Amino acid sequence: MKLRILGCSGGIGGNARTTSMLLDHDILVDAGTGVGDLSLSELSLIDHVFITHSHLDHIACIPLLMDSVGSMRDKPLIVHATEPTLEIIRKHIFNWKIWPDFTQVPNVQQPFMRYQAIQLGNTVELGERRITALPANHVVPAVGFQIDNGAVSLVFSGDTTTNDALWEKVNQIDNLRYLIVETAFSNADHELAVLSKHFCPSLLAEDLLKLKLDPEIYITHLKPGEVDLIMQEISGCVYQFAPRMLQNGQVFEF
Repeated sequence: MKLRILGCSGGIGGNARTTSMLLDHDILVDAGTGVGDLSLSELSLIDHVFITHSHLDHIACIPLLMDSVGSMRDKPLIVHATEPTLEIIRKHIFNWKIWPDFTQVPNVQQPFMRYQAIQLGNTVELGERRITALPANHVVPAVGFQIDNGAVSLVFSGDTTTNDALWEKVNQIDNLRYLIVETAFSNADHELAVLSKHFCPSLLAEDLLKLKLDPEIYITHLKPGEVDLIMQEISGCVYQFAPRMLQNGQVFEF
């Protein structure tokens, strides 16, 4: 398997792209603004999108993706998310007011897009790839994901904050090699991090003490303009794990 990071920023500007990852050639994990850098032919090959939650920085490119390549495909794109997240997307995005409902275009029998509800803890198997929804603690219904090929697993936290349930599940993954975890704010914005249910370095440090495994750790979703500061603070309080900043364009092969 190959996981390519299309976007890993908490915002836009310059070369920043919001959260999106391409698994092999046909699966997106979130669909932030990084998806827009793919070619039309690459976009047309995407068959599945797994969404952690409904916030715009994680779903922004799904409507434009469907508009761009829906008619080029011979089967619907499947959007996988929990039922509460799907309900938000139905009501607020694909509602004929913000964007057409592509589950009805060109018709209900042969739509460009279908929804597939997932449940926390359940696994979707797509060939050798097993994708499992993990607990997240955010201001809207949210999950993280474990991506597993049988030999190696990668965990993506999604947007979350202090989260005992996540670490309980992660500690049960005996083939965990990579952990991608968010840290959206610097310590100066601790109160905002708590309010918006994101990590800042001090909160991340407290939560990583619950991790009993030793994966490679990568930090994502950093606030533009504070990237260096956040990573400096993380290095100061999470030094025992030697976390690195996730990079746009980075590729994990496992």
